[in-house]
Amino acid sequence: MKERFQSILSKATDSLEAAKLLAEQGYYDFSASRAYYVMFYAAEALLLARGLSFSSHAATIANYGKEYSKTGDMDRKFHKYLIAVQDLRSQGDYSYGPGVSASHAKEALSWPQNF
Repeated sequence: MKERFQSILSKATDSLEAAKLLAEQGYYDFSASRAYYVMFYAAEALLLARGLSFSSHAATIANYGKEYSKTGDMDRKFHKYLIAVQDLRSQGDYSYGPGVSASHAKEALSWPQNF
């Protein structure tokens, strides 16, 4: 389990660096998507630390809320940020209209910094 935990955290770290680089280059849709994965991987690692693993993103996010936000083990704002950045990811990945704005992408990058 320790190896998987470290692997997930490594993916989160790499995703954060990629998100920053993408934002610097003006690729805000893709930056928001990577910012989502930073937080998703962190939530996945936290759940794994409690012996929990889920096969879908929705289940991971819901159970992160149940295990960490509702119990007060982590600030509830992080669960809200995770849901908000998931919405930005969907907008960036699946919308063919106006994408994620620079300000939204930069805001999304600030959320995982303290997660």
